[in-house]
Amino acid sequence: MRLLTTILFAVCFVTSLQAKTITVGKGKQVATIKQAIQLAVNGDTVCIYPGTYKEGHLSVTKSISIKGIGYPVLDGEKKYEILTIKADRVVVEGLLFRYSGRSSYLDIAAVRIAESRNVIIRNNRFEFTFFGIYSQHATACIIEGNRLQSDAKDEINSANGIHCWKSDSMFISSNTVTGHRDGIYFEFVTNSQIKRNYSYQNIRYGLHFMFSNSNTYTSNTFQNNGAGVAVMYSNHINMYHNVFADNWGSAAYGILLKDISDGTIEGNHFQNNSTGVMMEGSSRLQMKKNRFSRNGWALKMQANCMDNLVTQNNFIGNSFDVATNGELVLSRFNANYWDKYEGYDLNRNGTGDVPYRPVSLYAMVTERNPASLMLYRSFISTLIDKVEKIMPSLTPVELKDDHPLMKPLKL
Repeated sequence: MRLLTTILFAVCFVTSLQAKTITVGKGKQVATIKQAIQLAVNGDTVCIYPGTYKEGHLSVTKSISIKGIGYPVLDGEKKYEILTIKADRVVVEGLLFRYSGRSSYLDIAAVRIAESRNVIIRNNRFEFTFFGIYSQHATACIIEGNRLQSDAKDEINSANGIHCWKSDSMFISSNTVTGHRDGIYFEFVTNSQIKRNYSYQNIRYGLHFMFSNSNTYTSNTFQNNGAGVAVMYSNHINMYHNVFADNWGSAAYGILLKDISDGTIEGNHFQNNSTGVMMEGSSRLQMKKNRFSRNGWALKMQANCMDNLVTQNNFIGNSFDVATNGELVLSRFNANYWDKYEGYDLNRNGTGDVPYRPVSLYAMVTERNPASLMLYRSFISTLIDKVEKIMPSLTPVELKDDHPLMKPLKL
């Protein structure tokens, strides 16, 4: 065993001695990046010095590192996919990718990871690109600390900032994405970690994923995107301590949960959205310790949702707390704080002695006839709700919180 360890150490030591750095730029070893990539072998580093490099399409088929000094510009001249990675253990760091090609039928990217493993795309900048970073059939790659900014005007002629397709065990962290169609997009992505990203002012969704199971989203901010965040046809999704804010519009949500099952949504903040959470056909979700503040509707839960638990959340300053489209309620609300609760706590145990029914009759009327919003906070709207409380007839009887909290939770 000792002999084997010694041999492995010696091999690694010799390999590290053989690895070299190839410098690119005016007055350096080579003048072009293509030359440096051709000269490099596995383990080498290509070091690019400041300047603008217009070299068309670059392809990497070796396990090398490509690092920029002072953010040299790789210019796609609005024609080319700038860099395609077709090797494992490639590092791309400190570069500015600008003006990638655009197409209505080809997925052209500034950087593409194609069927590779353990690739690192770190601390780069992307300006006026179509797709920014595109991974296809990638595994265990790191996309970290990048800033992606584009100039999308509409959905048809734009593409996504970070786009992952049929990838597994990805780590996507601390990226800033703006001005794209979708900030971050996943399709058939599994077992991945998405942390501390900031996705804002994108044309459609800040985050959009479909058929992507067993992923965890932590401490991300999705703000002021055209339609908010959409999560569809996935299971075993965990979302912790994210911020969903300032997503306004008739079809905008903090987050849309469509056909989602077996997940946890905990410690998130839904603030200043037309609808904080919209749930359709979702089941077995735990929504707990979240803050819903200053939304139009805090939570819309369609009648086709079942076996969900909404507990220990704060509902503060929302126009409407909960809306639904049917009388059948198959999910449970328990031990939430509702700022509109008017009950009492005679035994002073911190829990209201009478249930709270978060669906108001006026909210149901508004849901079916949006024009009635002009009566918001009027005498008529107040009267409608007071009469419904005295003689409930139209609001769902079983949609209630039997143990409403008297004070907001410290979240």
